[in-house]
Amino acid sequence: MTMADRTLTREWMRGLRAWVDGTTGRGPHQPLDMAARVRLDILGLGLGQTLGHLHHHRPDYDSFEAWVAEIAGPPDPDAIARYHAWLDGAPPPEATQHRFDAIAAMPDVLSPAEIRHWDEHGYVILRQAVSADEAAAMASIVYETVGARPDDPASWYAGENTIMIERFQGPGLDAARKSPRVHKAFAQLWGTPDLWTIIDRLGFNPPVAHVAPGLGIRRHWDVSLVPPIPFATQAILYLTDTAPDQGALELAPGFHRRIDAWLAEHPDDPRAVDLSGETIFVGGAAGDLVIWHQALPHGASPNCNRVPRLVQYVNMYSADMVHAEEWR
Repeated sequence: MTMADRTLTREWMRGLRAWVDGTTGRGPHQPLDMAARVRLDILGLGLGQTLGHLHHHRPDYDSFEAWVAEIAGPPDPDAIARYHAWLDGAPPPEATQHRFDAIAAMPDVLSPAEIRHWDEHGYVILRQAVSADEAAAMASIVYETVGARPDDPASWYAGENTIMIERFQGPGLDAARKSPRVHKAFAQLWGTPDLWTIIDRLGFNPPVAHVAPGLGIRRHWDVSLVPPIPFATQAILYLTDTAPDQGALELAPGFHRRIDAWLAEHPDDPRAVDLSGETIFVGGAAGDLVIWHQALPHGASPNCNRVPRLVQYVNMYSADMVHAEEWR
């Protein structure tokens, strides 16, 4: 890391040094709030990746800074300036505003019919969000990370028995994260281009076998079920052609339209209610991005096909989005 990079990072560290010290036990505990979330996304770090490093290695701040530079490179000065403006309640910097204006001026990537589908069903598919070559490059990274080969089924089960792959950085992994077309889709749904990009994981879901019976992620919500459920999106990018029975995304369409009333009918433990009769399986082609409303119960279904499901988790969010104080 050059002195210029170190100076740039230190100028941005409003809140980061205290958060690192608090997380490693060197200072008072700091909350994992929206500012912390934005900081990690600007740095190009995954949440679990960062917490794992801080808890396991307990680096001092300078060592943490060096680790960031090694795995993710120096932070973007425009993003840093935008972060400071948001903290201060000021308008975004000129360069950022120009980028937002360009996204707003783009032709819509989701048609009126697709927006109506979103409003009614709570999910939509952005076809060819990335190219076939970009999807294939990311699929190769997934196989490399899990130590598997697409033509060797035995290798699909040699690693950890989990769908989530803790890989966040690498050549090609920013194809969707930095795509203006993907940004435009989220901007249409959120009603603003002023969004941040989450640095999230990859996914590998091999076919059900005797060594991995029923591998999948049960239908769930990733949001507190204290009503009213606020608006936010979630999304996955298919890296290979994915049939509905290939561990595809499972969700309950339209649930966002009635979840508050449904929660009133299930005051005790709504997460334990079986909603399997209301769900569908949403497949897609390599490069397709499935976006859904966070109020939809969803999960990665067991893969009953003959080939793995490979995905990247991709999402954008507003730093001003509403969060419930209580987790339910």
